[in-house]
Amino acid sequence: MSENVVIEPATEADLDELSELLGGLFAQESDFRPDKDKQLRGLRLIFEQPSRGRVFVLRRDGAIVGMINLLFTISTAEGGFVILLEDLVVHKQFQGHGYGSKLLKHAIDFAKKKNFLRVTLLTDRPENVAQEFFRRHGFVESSMIPMRLWIAPQQNSDQ
Repeated sequence: MSENVVIEPATEADLDELSELLGGLFAQESDFRPDKDKQLRGLRLIFEQPSRGRVFVLRRDGAIVGMINLLFTISTAEGGFVILLEDLVVHKQFQGHGYGSKLLKHAIDFAKKKNFLRVTLLTDRPENVAQEFFRRHGFVESSMIPMRLWIAPQQNSDQ
């Protein structure tokens, strides 16, 4: 029995399933907490402006089993457009079947076709399995250290 595996751009109709996938991912990451409203808002922001990025889904027999989220920005160091690989997630019960590799290869092919110059991602420090996965696909560790400043949403004030 052959399975039907397709990778295609996500649509608004996929939002609910995608936010569930992201919730599972963020539950595992030490820096983040699942928040369905935030995940939906973030995905919608990408969908409403294709110049911001792309979300691709992997469907197996019609059902979404994985996703990859690419954000577009400009690097002055590279002198052109680059990608921030924000999320790569495969549903727990479908891990270990090569779907993550298929999604990542699709994203890299997309980046090459569209003349992006670099793909950057963050992975949890203790998560050696993820780091090894990305190394196998040609990613190398950066000497850069990510730092963050969270900015609280401003209350609407009449100025």
